Amino acid sequence: MSACLFIVTAASGAGKTTLVRGLLAQEAGVALSISHTTRPPRPSEADGREYHFVDTERFHALMTAGEFLEHALVHGNHYGTSRRWIEARLAAGEDVLLEIDWQGAQQVRRVFSEAIGIFILPPSLEALAQRLAGRGMDSAEVIARRLAAARAEMRHVHDFHYVIINDDLQIAVQDLARIVRASRLARPLTLASQRARHAALFAELT
Repeated sequence: MSACLFIVTAASGAGKTTLVRGLLAQEAGVALSISHTTRPPRPSEADGREYHFVDTERFHALMTAGEFLEHALVHGNHYGTSRRWIEARLAAGEDVLLEIDWQGAQQVRRVFSEAIGIFILPPSLEALAQRLAGRGMDSAEVIARRLAAARAEMRHVHDFHYVIINDDLQIAVQDLARIVRASRLARPLTLASQRARHAALFAELT
């Protein structure tokens, strides 16, 4: 696999989505996989941008057809990643980033053993609780359940190659970008992989 497959995982509220957006804004050549979910969209979300929003019946049909590279049940909602989309991007030499939970990460690594795992941690449980409460979307009972789930999720940090502590957002984004750049350089820079990454340049120069 000449292209890189990145898996970014975190407990709810650790800032994973914000970090990924920061990375994509400054790092070209990384395609973000858009997951399918049965979770209802939030007011600021749009179908096909944050997620592909589907009902439970449609999700199970896709799952039965083997369309998902990974799928998981998280906080009562189903999430799944398109296998066909990922394979097509990697085959084209494009780096891909998956923003998924630890369960999905385990499933992906069974298929793509070279996938690069990055786990995002909050600076403390207190900070995580404040971030969850600051969203203003959940009751105290829901926040307590999410904190309990977060502690269980963070125990899987040892399964990942890299850990970023999201205390300072700008520093955390730069750390994520450095991991992406270093991983690209660590790959065997064969003629085929360079040609795939820089197709336009090769066409112009050769």
